Amino acid sequence: MRFTSHNPEAQFALHAVRQAALLARQVQDELAPPALLKADRSPVTVADYAVQAALSRALAQAFPADSLVAEETSAALQTPDSAPTLAQVTEYVSRLVPDATPPAVCAWIDRRQAEPGARFWTCDPIDGTKGFLRRGQYAVALALVVAGQVQLGVLGCPRLDDLTGSGAEGSGALLIAVRGQGAWVAALAEPGSLVPLSVSDCQEAQQARLVRSFAAEHTNVELVDRLARQLGTQAPPLRVDSQVKYALLAAGKAELMLRVLPVDQPFYHDKIWDVAAGALIVQEAGGCVTDLDGRELDFGAGPTLAHNRGILVSNKHLHPEARRAIEACQA
Repeated sequence: MRFTSHNPEAQFALHAVRQAALLARQVQDELAPPALLKADRSPVTVADYAVQAALSRALAQAFPADSLVAEETSAALQTPDSAPTLAQVTEYVSRLVPDATPPAVCAWIDRRQAEPGARFWTCDPIDGTKGFLRRGQYAVALALVVAGQVQLGVLGCPRLDDLTGSGAEGSGALLIAVRGQGAWVAALAEPGSLVPLSVSDCQEAQQARLVRSFAAEHTNVELVDRLARQLGTQAPPLRVDSQVKYALLAAGKAELMLRVLPVDQPFYHDKIWDVAAGALIVQEAGGCVTDLDGRELDFGAGPTLAHNRGILVSNKHLHPEARRAIEACQA
């Protein structure tokens, strides 16, 4: 079985995300960067800005009519105090775009649109910024959404093990899914053959491996613990940041992931760029992705999953039992 998609969107996304993920790894290796702070106090790095600028510019050249929904704006970069950071961002972008200038970089970052049309791309330049800062797992995520449904998703995971089984530990992985054509992975550093991905065939909840975040800001840790006890899972949870969790599920390295609302943020909704690429990759690998009520995720409601409550990801076999456990714990 071989990856046979020759559509221009897939070829573009594979190339663009590979370049962006390798650029992110260069920033991490060379800077161990200090973080700026956005208004919500989450850390933002040189890599966030550089990757978004590079991906936005590449998208504008390849598909100029397509809009972009992405996380960052250049506002924090354009203050006098941030001039050194903007210079660093520009220097890194210039490794991919030699004629990059600070004004051009800011313009590429700000090409993003909060309210896109029926067809758009969504990007998280560094999904898992805190993992990036601690030199743990993070991902570059890019997805194409048409009429509220993800049609294409790519994840570049610079610190993940090579899931093809042919590379070194932590050497990086590049994952892609095209709706109806399966999910695939290649080594990040080399443009070699894509290998098909398949979720685990585990059907016993007690044997399930639950993948969880290090960060607890956007989840209800106590409820997730109760759900794990309700399911009777015995294996210690795998803790990683970002959509790398989806990559592990798609590769059969874990069976369950839950995103439940934090007690102090009852109206929180996930951003679409934090979910879109990973969700399609799991689905095309044979898994199941719904909200906590069992509904399909709606990516056409704007920059958040405003019509959904939380997220449940599984290898499909365990989805009904996980849904029953959720209902029992929330009764």
